[in-house]
Amino acid sequence: MIRVLVAEDSPTARQLLVAMLTSDPGITVIGEARNGLEAVEMADRLRPDLITMDVNMPELDGLEATMRIVGKTPTPIIIVSSQANESEVELSLEATRAGALMVLPKPASPTSPRFREQQTHLVAMVKAMSDVKVVRRWGASTPTRPHRALGIHPARQAERPRVIAIGASTGGPAAIRDLLDALPAGLSVPILVVQHISKGFVGGLANWLGANTTLEVRVATASEVVRPGCVYLAPDDHHLGIGEDGRINLSTAPAIGSFRPSATHLFASTAAAYGSRMIALILTGMGDDGVTGLRAVHAAGGMVVAQDEATSIVYGMPREAARAGVVNTVLPLPEIAAFLTEAVS
Repeated sequence: MIRVLVAEDSPTARQLLVAMLTSDPGITVIGEARNGLEAVEMADRLRPDLITMDVNMPELDGLEATMRIVGKTPTPIIIVSSQANESEVELSLEATRAGALMVLPKPASPTSPRFREQQTHLVAMVKAMSDVKVVRRWGASTPTRPHRALGIHPARQAERPRVIAIGASTGGPAAIRDLLDALPAGLSVPILVVQHISKGFVGGLANWLGANTTLEVRVATASEVVRPGCVYLAPDDHHLGIGEDGRINLSTAPAIGSFRPSATHLFASTAAAYGSRMIALILTGMGDDGVTGLRAVHAAGGMVVAQDEATSIVYGMPREAARAGVVNTVLPLPEIAAFLTEAVS
């Protein structure tokens, strides 16, 4: 039985979340917090398996509550946020840097055609995230280590890389934010990103990332020509790819392993267009999305870099890539930006 604490100041929204969660016999709600202070106290006293956290709450907001809980009683936290309020979306994404695992939308009315889908997704994510071991986030005090190179080094590539492709899932927004913040403004290549995130949040993600980096960050649009120093995020419900002419390709082809956008599609498309002139980066995330596409990158002679276990919130996607034998270099997150900058220079 998964024991959940629900933190939500709105009685109506709280009641709805409780009903959605307890619709599954494997989940029980052991506490309901009306504000951030109650959430911190109840997390310490009840020791839930997982917390759903609102961000706009009295006494203490969800960001501060998340920071205190992760610092004192590390617990998996899912942020449940409104998509309509830009400041709330940014606060929610900032909570992922404090240790929250993911952001989900506030549930629609039970009469909405989206309600059943949202309920199923919420229950599935609670079950998946409840087993994640939450640790303190990395920071400036995290000791750096020499990277562990496996096989090809950038210097052995026949040509300088012309594009970077990134795939990420759970823990990805915070990891991508820290990575982009450390990259130089004059980066000589474009960056294409597939980040698994709930529908409706990718625009807020682009704004949040763009406010914390000197690079331009935007949601990709079909047929636009990619530019150096610009970051292109896959839009909702579309696979992201690129052609040999450097133009963005968006596709509504079937999901790959339940994902659309899929990191595998991005990596395979970029490998077909650029061959050995690319770097593929696989970051923190649950599951194995991206691995099949990385095989194409590896076969084409492209460079494959994986985030290491110690700095991954969930060491799933990078681990599966390493197991498949397609990873050239494994790095802790704080070292990846310098490595990429040197590789494309």
